[in-house]
Amino acid sequence: MKTIDYYMSPASPWTYLGHARFAEIAKRHGAAIRVRPVDFGVIFPQSGGLPLPKRAPQRQAYRLMELKRWKEYLGVPIVIQPKHFPAKELPGACAVIAARETVGDAPAIRLAHRILKACWEDELDPGDPETLARLVRDAGLDPDSLLPLSQEPRWAEMRERDTAAALARGVFGAPSYVIGEDIFWGQDRLEFVAKRLARGGR
Repeated sequence: MKTIDYYMSPASPWTYLGHARFAEIAKRHGAAIRVRPVDFGVIFPQSGGLPLPKRAPQRQAYRLMELKRWKEYLGVPIVIQPKHFPAKELPGACAVIAARETVGDAPAIRLAHRILKACWEDELDPGDPETLARLVRDAGLDPDSLLPLSQEPRWAEMRERDTAAALARGVFGAPSYVIGEDIFWGQDRLEFVAKRLARGGR
């Protein structure tokens, strides 16, 4: 079975716009997904990117235009400027990693999607502990066991290692879908992900 390394940000609208389509494409082609919520605050300075507040005004304005276009094109009810953006990423990211490593990829992917939806559709704050507990429960997991577990330092350390590995592989933006040596950056590249999976091979 082919594995796709899914380098994502729990706070990225582009990741959210592509998440459900990506999961469907992987399922259709019998591919496994390894979800990796990495730290783009570390990746951007080393890859030529800028965090949103530091981008030029015209780039920030164009981003909003593009989000509106993709919202209408895909029919995804995304809130363009949600109340809780940017939210704290680390608690949710560590919960996803802890789920990935202890109960499996599929539950971790469900949780990642629920965290994304919370911010970009439901206007909830995934960085709030009570809200995160609700999101874990919504994803079919037990917050009473997962959340204390997710606070262990090993998951933040694993995120740092995943971030370093992403940089070493050439990842620079979210979402990035990596199949072997092929990197597909952005939810607007999912058609190429599907073609790559259909081609088979390593």
